[in-house]
Amino acid sequence: MSKKRPAAVALAAALCLVTTACAGSSTGPGGASGDEASAVAAKSGYPVTLKNCGVSEKFTEAPDRVVVMNGASVAEVSTLLALGLGDRIVANQQTYGMSEVAGRAAAIKALPTGDVTLNDAYDIPREAMIGLRPDLVLSTTSYGFDEKNGFATREQLEQVGAHSYVSPQGCDQDTSKMTIADSYQLLRDMGRIFGVGEKAEKLIAASEKSIAAVSAKMKGEKRPEVMVLFSNMAMGGNDFSSVVAKGIYNDILAEAGGSNVFASASETSFADLSKEKVAATDVDALVVIGYNDPDPAAYAEKLLKEFPQWPAAKNKTYVALSDSMYLGPSNDLAVTKIAEMLHPDRF
Repeated sequence: MSKKRPAAVALAAALCLVTTACAGSSTGPGGASGDEASAVAAKSGYPVTLKNCGVSEKFTEAPDRVVVMNGASVAEVSTLLALGLGDRIVANQQTYGMSEVAGRAAAIKALPTGDVTLNDAYDIPREAMIGLRPDLVLSTTSYGFDEKNGFATREQLEQVGAHSYVSPQGCDQDTSKMTIADSYQLLRDMGRIFGVGEKAEKLIAASEKSIAAVSAKMKGEKRPEVMVLFSNMAMGGNDFSSVVAKGIYNDILAEAGGSNVFASASETSFADLSKEKVAATDVDALVVIGYNDPDPAAYAEKLLKEFPQWPAAKNKTYVALSDSMYLGPSNDLAVTKIAEMLHPDRF
């Protein structure tokens, strides 16, 4: 089952962005100066200051040359698109190849890539990054700003006038404690940075309302044991090295009325399991996440045939998802789809 594409390196690393030179300058948003700049800033809600992984980022205007690093994520690019900020992106390296949101995969595919030569982790090396002349660089974890990996550091980006941002729970590259609340934090932060906070809050409120409605239907229901894994993805030495143990996936499962059967298999986000371990576990349902896999449902069907003893196989209980199951603005869709699979009688 191991499709060892180079992007698997990035997934394993990303899942197991400095105040700009304009601060203190005599000019402000739109090239205004003195009192005029102050008036413009006040009216627009700027300046905006965020503390991000120990770095203070002060924005005097909305960025308009954004670079989105790969990080084996679509959280950042999807959040920008959900906020109507796609026109600010000059280079995007994120894609899952599919989405639970109609039109999103096509919208991501249509974004500029910057025409840069990527490194072995399918991401943007230092020289190429500087050449893109960004004013904001987004990375899922601090991995994307690590000099040892050949990336531009946050300090180097600051020197060329670029802000940087690391998404929630990404500071120490450990996403095992990530929850749906982190998706909302990412929306809020981007809302503040780009001056569209009201739109961000509307998206968050709609998601919270949807999830609460689904969760209410699950009260009193038995929680099936669910296996969550990425399709055709190898990240370790065993047959099943992309099995989810902890992270936002478990929060989504809980809201949908389910439980992660392999939650205790690892202290990190992913477990690296043998075929024997998987075979000996009663799996009631399967959630397969497609990461640039054209047919994750086919992978799910294959697993159900491989382990006919599973309750999931006997009842053919599975769902194939993509971006809604990860950090991003659409976790409510994953909650709904999983709940409908686990508790169809409640819908």
